[in-house]
Amino acid sequence: MSIRKVDISFPAASSLVAWAEFVEQTGTPEDRLHELMELGWLQAVRKTEESLLFRQSDVYRTRKLDRLCNDFELPCLAGAMIVDLLERIEALETRLRELEK
Repeated sequence: MSIRKVDISFPAASSLVAWAEFVEQTGTPEDRLHELMELGWLQAVRKTEESLLFRQSDVYRTRKLDRLCNDFELPCLAGAMIVDLLERIEALETRLRELEK
């Protein structure tokens, strides 16, 4: 009788976050998240029978938006516009640095 070595591999870490985990990680009230989804600013990447799935990067974006809205007492729409503009500025600065090289 011979013994074979079996390689155990764990599932690859997912970059998607389920709804309950997303709510927990962002710390954002569910009603605000629903409002952001209605605005089209936050979109589920995939919908399963059990849950909506979001990108990990959406956690960071949503936390940034939530912080802006809370700190400056802004409505969701204004916070979403600011976050979008900040991301656009960051992309343009990155592109500018690449062109300067």
